[in-house]
Amino acid sequence: MSVPTSPVDLFSDEVLLDPYPTLAELRELSGVVHLPANDVWALTRYNVVRDALGDWETFSSAAGIGFNPMVNEALQGTSLASDPPQHTALRAALTENLSPRALRGLKGQIDAKADALVADLVASGSFDAIDSIARAFPLEIVADLVGFTGEVRSHMLDWGKAANQVIGPLNQRTAESFPIAGELYAWCSTVTKGDLAEGSVGRGVFEAEERGAIPPGSAGPIIHQYLAAGVENTVSAIGNIIALFAAHPDQLALVRENASLVPAAFNEVLRFWAPINVWGRQATKDVEVEGVRIPAGARVAVCLGAGNRDPRHYEDPDEFLVERNPVDHLSLGYGIHGCAGQGLARLEAHAVIDALARRVERLVVGEEVRVPHNATRSIDSLPVLEVVPA
Repeated sequence: MSVPTSPVDLFSDEVLLDPYPTLAELRELSGVVHLPANDVWALTRYNVVRDALGDWETFSSAAGIGFNPMVNEALQGTSLASDPPQHTALRAALTENLSPRALRGLKGQIDAKADALVADLVASGSFDAIDSIARAFPLEIVADLVGFTGEVRSHMLDWGKAANQVIGPLNQRTAESFPIAGELYAWCSTVTKGDLAEGSVGRGVFEAEERGAIPPGSAGPIIHQYLAAGVENTVSAIGNIIALFAAHPDQLALVRENASLVPAAFNEVLRFWAPINVWGRQATKDVEVEGVRIPAGARVAVCLGAGNRDPRHYEDPDEFLVERNPVDHLSLGYGIHGCAGQGLARLEAHAVIDALARRVERLVVGEEVRVPHNATRSIDSLPVLEVVPA
């Protein structure tokens, strides 16, 4: 059996900054490609990626979802790095306060905050979209929801970025980020219910531990996931919203004309620019996929961004079209490990899109600045030079 192989390094600066040309090459080569540079088997086509995400028994998270042994060991005990039956209870505690019903009461508050923020920025005329919206908005929402208080709030952005960075291989970015990620791990190992605001989701996790709904010692790792995943990935998604609507004012106009397109627009943002392009799994047995045998124990790179641009599944996949409404995109995962916080992320993103569509006709922006990141593909800076009000 021939094995499709490529010399590509998925974590090189060039690929991380603009992965789509490389992902397209890999996808056309095969649905499964061996990458010796990363010692992984990359899954590249939509159906292959979706099937693997849905098959936790073959493509397991229990040995970790990262690309180095240190982070995989550190993540043990979290729902990210577990499979049923352990995963079931951890996931239930993680999502108890993130269900649509639990979040329903937050919608009005989140919408009002987004509208006020966008109104102020439109009035100012120029600002950095990443600092002023993409970072500021989810940081406030997540901090209040989970109950982070005091000095911890000032560390959330750095901790969240580092916690995602160390998911990569043992390259320089990972090495530089481990000490910062270690601060988050250390804090989560000592945090108590009393450190979190009364009535917060974070306190609710500790109360679940107290009543035996989750194993002893599980609350800290769940708090870690709220912070690590709840901020950085949403920052990336909201930054992408602004950049894409600045580049495609015709698509923003469609949303302005038809507010019911807001959810579809966010789905298309997520499909077009996946906040996380690659996620890890481990093969539990020899498995044949599209005629390629992946050996038991192999580290698998699930290329979400490649699947999202697969022309076998999406027509004109390299076009940003808000009317497409790709509800089946892969950016939030699929199956039992689908993004636990996606309900909150949607509330935040929908609020920002709605406010932009109502208040802005066009954004004139400068050059977007990206910094290579092992896991999260986001914009580091995006100057808005002029706002044309709606």
